[in-house]
Order: sequence, then structure tokens, then C-alpha cells
Amino acid sequence: MAREGFLVPVETQASLKKKTAVSTSWVFLDNSGESTILDVDKYAIMRRVQIHARDLRILDPLLSYPSTILGREKVIVLNLEHIKAIVTAEEVLLRDPFDDNVIPIVEELQRRLPLASSICLGQGEEEEHPSTESGEENEVVLEAICSFLDARTRELETDVYPALDELTSKISSRNLDRVRKLKSAMTRLTNRVQKVRDELEQLLDDDEDMSDLYLSRKLSWTSSPVTGFDAPNWFINSPTTGSKISKTSRASAATTQEEDDIDELEMLLEAYFMQIDGTMHKLTTMREYIDDTEDYINIQLDNHRNQLIQLELLLSSGTVSLSVYSLVAAMFGMNIPTMWKDDHGYVFKWVVILAGVVCASLFLSIISYARHKGLVGS
Repeated sequence: MAREGFLVPVETQASLKKKTAVSTSWVFLDNSGESTILDVDKYAIMRRVQIHARDLRILDPLLSYPSTILGREKVIVLNLEHIKAIVTAEEVLLRDPFDDNVIPIVEELQRRLPLASSICLGQGEEEEHPSTESGEENEVVLEAICSFLDARTRELETDVYPALDELTSKISSRNLDRVRKLKSAMTRLTNRVQKVRDELEQLLDDDEDMSDLYLSRKLSWTSSPVTGFDAPNWFINSPTTGSKISKTSRASAATTQEEDDIDELEMLLEAYFMQIDGTMHKLTTMREYIDDTEDYINIQLDNHRNQLIQLELLLSSGTVSLSVYSLVAAMFGMNIPTMWKDDHGYVFKWVVILAGVVCASLFLSIISYARHKGLVGS
């Protein structure tokens, strides 16, 4: 009996594809530090924080995107090494919360966010400071990534310098292979540090990018009205002058506040830029030490190679001299009597002596010529 086939509607196929999307663990932290771990796909994240798919793609661990700090209208996207986060004015979303390198960041956010919220409540809603909300999360992330890279650099230093010193004292295949692996690890770490440094430098060079990081300031501007400065009623109520002055005052106040925010953020970013630049300087110094060690080893190898060439020249000269001596002895040994007590024995004796003197002179001549040309050391 034949089995009846069935067709799946197009809508059902689309829903099945959507359900089979890769789920990822995320941790949600609100302003009070309360955390919630959920396994959701990218569509749920896009609906929750209203982020575009191209921005969320940056956080995909399967894609090798460089270190990036993106400021959008309502969110900040952070892709710094193992830290992949989305920051809004109300919450923080961290990817892979069970990773060993991410757990300390979650704990630090849980500690700092309640303190930042209490400061905001103490200052009042109208005096809310942006750096105590979304800036706090950015500060924790930057501090964590700078400390992480600096720790990796210090660990590499403890391995590189002893390995180079050991290689300098004894050149062997084992030491060379060890230094090669450490150099490869240092190159990869340098590229990672350089990407973070370039991203911070790009932020410092663009005031607009820095202003995009103040999510709470944007939220306060859109949710609360801006009051003007004190002025006489008849002057403010004027249909021409009052409205212009009111708009100018509000614009001037907003511009001044924004400049102050940018200056404060610039000072914060400069501190972390100096820290990551110090890490980069350590790696640069390490690379210079490796290059100097390689130059020293190459000089040693060249010296050993020259010594081998000199030894080969001496052996070759001696071989040529002995070959000539053997040739003369063989040629005359078959035709001249070799009995020393015989009357004719003295002839062969003088042949052997003269041949030895000639071959020794030939050897000394070759060595003298090599020294004169600088081929053999004195």
C-alpha cells in the first residue's frame, strides 16, 4: 500500500527555518544589576533591542569581524575580543555568559550597576549623568578588555625572555622551535591589541562617534522637555524676539552640555587608550628583542659557517698536497730501487724528501694566499 505524500505550506517552511536558527546564550542585566540568562536566537535579540541584522552580525563568533565599537540611535554594539555585548539605556546584553573570560565581566557589572543607579537617584532625574548609566557598562567592558590583553602580554613576556636567553646560550632545534611558536603567538596578540587600539583612536578622533555613545542623554532629550533660562515675560512672550532667544538658549545649553559630555568621555577613552598603548609598547619592545636575538643568532651562525669553510679549505689544501706527494711516490717508486743500503737507494730517498718539501711548500703557499685574501683568519 503506497504512502500518501503531503505538502508543507510556504509559511510553515519559513517558520521552520526561523525556529531552526542557532540559539545562543545571552545574559540580560538591568540598571539594578539583576541578571537573566536566556537561550534566544538572533530574531529575538533584534526585536528586543531594535537592532539591525547587519549590526548583530558583528557579534557572530563564527565570523571573524575585527574589534568594533558602534554607536547607534538606541544601542551600542561592542565587539572586543571575547566580549560581545549590546548596551542600551536600560539594560546590557552579553553573549556567552558561561565563558570563563565573560563571567568576571558579568560579576563586575552586577556590582557596579546598583551603585550607578543609586548615584542617579541621589542626583535626581533632572541631573542624571550619562556616564553613570550606559557609560558605566562601556567603562567596565573597556577596563576588562584592556586588562585582559595586558595580562596576556605579561604572560607572554614571562615565556619569551627566558626562551630567548636560553636560545642565545645554546642554539638547538628544540629552542628554535619554542621561540618560533612564541613569536607566532606574539604576532597574533599584537594584531589583536592593534585592532582595539585603532578602534579607540578612531573614536577619539571623531566627536560625533563619541556623542553617539551617550544613550541616556539621547533618552533624556527625547523624553523630557527642555526649559529655557529666566527672562522677563514680555521679552519671552514676544512673537519674534522671544521665540528666537528661547530657541537659541536651548540650542546653546544643549551644545554646551554635549561638549562637556564629549570632553569627559574623551578623558575616559584617553585613559584606556594609554593603557592599551602601553600594552602595545610592551609587545613592540618584545618584538625588537626577538629581532635583536635573531640578528645575534644569525651572526653566530655565520661565524660558525665561516669557521667550517676555513676548516674545509685547510683540509682541501692538505688533501691536494698529499695527493701530489702520493702521485710522485707512486710514479718513481716503481722504477727506482727502494733499498736504502743499496748504492741506488739514495736516489729514491732524495725523491721522497724533495717531494715532501715541495708538497709542504705547496700547502704553505695555499694557506698564505688564503690569509692574504682574508679567506682564513690569522
